[in-house]
Amino acid sequence: MSDAALAVALIGYGFAGRTFHAPLIAATPGLDLAVVASRDAGKVHADFPDARVLADPLQALAEPDVDLVVIASPNDSHAPLARAALEAGKHVVVDKPFTLTLGEARDLAALAHARGRRLSVFQNRRWDSDFLAVRQAIDAGLIGEVVSLETHFDRFRPEVRARWREQDVPGGGIWFDLGPHLIDQSLQLFGLPRRVSADFAIQRPGGHSADWAHVVLDYGQRRAILHASMLSAGGSHRFLAHGTRGSLVKRELDPQEAQLLGGMRPGAPGWGEDPDRLLLFDGGPAPRSLPAPAGDQRRYYAGMREAILGGSEPPVTPGQAVATMAVLETALHAAREGAALELPLTAEERAAWGA
Repeated sequence: MSDAALAVALIGYGFAGRTFHAPLIAATPGLDLAVVASRDAGKVHADFPDARVLADPLQALAEPDVDLVVIASPNDSHAPLARAALEAGKHVVVDKPFTLTLGEARDLAALAHARGRRLSVFQNRRWDSDFLAVRQAIDAGLIGEVVSLETHFDRFRPEVRARWREQDVPGGGIWFDLGPHLIDQSLQLFGLPRRVSADFAIQRPGGHSADWAHVVLDYGQRRAILHASMLSAGGSHRFLAHGTRGSLVKRELDPQEAQLLGGMRPGAPGWGEDPDRLLLFDGGPAPRSLPAPAGDQRRYYAGMREAILGGSEPPVTPGQAVATMAVLETALHAAREGAALELPLTAEERAAWGA
């Protein structure tokens, strides 16, 4: 493959496709947003007048000049569209969640390996300022050995909206929406847990799917607590970590989503800059205030381009995607059974995560 720009087909131009994928792809050198699958050509052309718009996603992913297919359609379509794209010989990025089941995730990983194609899931929150700040502080040993981590992804949306993410449909609910971010970040920090326990609830009047999630990852001495709510108007923190030498608090979410919603182009002045500083409590008279590094979710797509052109692993590997799906699915089983459950991963899958 030459060093010319890779042609990208984006499947879906709803919230995820329009807000995140399209701007990040367009702002990443070496990628060309050439094709968009959408039934609303006018909406696409208002943002990208030169893109080819096709109503049929299967036609879009089969276009002969397309190198990379990005799937940002409803969750229940992820696995079948990814399979079709891989069978068409394309490299594939799937928006989170990767699939609806662990079995589907395993099947896609095996197919990508058999076809020699790069397959990845869009875990863009690895390149958020809040996560980068906490990870750097932990890696630097600022709080010693971490014994507990609380990570929140909360919103305040008291009214249930008429969109598939909030309905009782396969892949609906807050755990499939925000859980993959919380899981992936925790696994990046600590690896695979020993056991998973979980609790889910519908708290909003008229709710159809779980809008509150509380999941605990058991690492032996350490615990990682993953929490998401649609009824949190303020006062909670994004990250809280306790260790043998101190504690870390990161209060606010990375600004990139808000910047994208406000129309900022990725890479523009101020992109990803986070004024909310990390607080370090280490026994002194007052907490130390540490700057948060700027986030940049374009790094995901830059890594994907390098993986396709250079033959390296994608920024989120299929093995990591399978492990995240194992945690997501095990949490659902754990909540139903009221028990802490081990991950149903094989030795080979555990090794693939470590790699």
